[in-house]
Amino acid sequence: MFGSVYRRGVDVAEIDAGLWRWTGYHEEWKEDVGSVFCKTDDGVVVVDPLVPPEDAERFWRALDRDVRRVGGQAHVLVTVFWHVRSTAALVERYSARVWALSTSRAAVERRSGVVTDVFRPGDDLPGGIEAFRSARRTEVVFWIPRHRALVPGDILLGDGTGGVRMCPESWLSDTSGHPELAASLRPLLDLPVRRILVSHGDPVLENGRDALDAALA
Repeated sequence: MFGSVYRRGVDVAEIDAGLWRWTGYHEEWKEDVGSVFCKTDDGVVVVDPLVPPEDAERFWRALDRDVRRVGGQAHVLVTVFWHVRSTAALVERYSARVWALSTSRAAVERRSGVVTDVFRPGDDLPGGIEAFRSARRTEVVFWIPRHRALVPGDILLGDGTGGVRMCPESWLSDTSGHPELAASLRPLLDLPVRRILVSHGDPVLENGRDALDAALA
């Protein structure tokens, strides 16, 4: 993937064969945030994509090569409408299909300009990826079975010590707190989680289930 030729100014890591995570500077957050690239039988799938402003031209050249090499349709999956990010640019460049959770369709469309596919947790998604609901009604966690990887949006964050933590309760609705969020995420403990590819903070690359269990305890 583009990490083999793209290094300057952006952290690009090959997590597994066909699975990559890259970071780019988010102006609103004033920090680097993570996005995920996955090669699948249905084409390239990217989750919460942000084109790195540090060197967008080089990024596009590398991603162009990968989209051509993989073939098929390009897809954008959005965990939460706040993470639409560079979706519109991928639609313009690759005619990408944009997948939005049914409860956040309007917000995703307002931010990206287009939603081509609406899904609910349990629906079929490209590449065999699955979506799990959370206590935050507009956010899901994606599960990539082939790579035993969870991809959350804002509800799970890197904790700075190699694990993950739940987001601040102030990010949740007035009717949900950490107990409700933890209860909604406990079904994920039934999965053979190895990796948790968070958007904010450092990803967990090994023993992901243990990290998740500790966060929800």
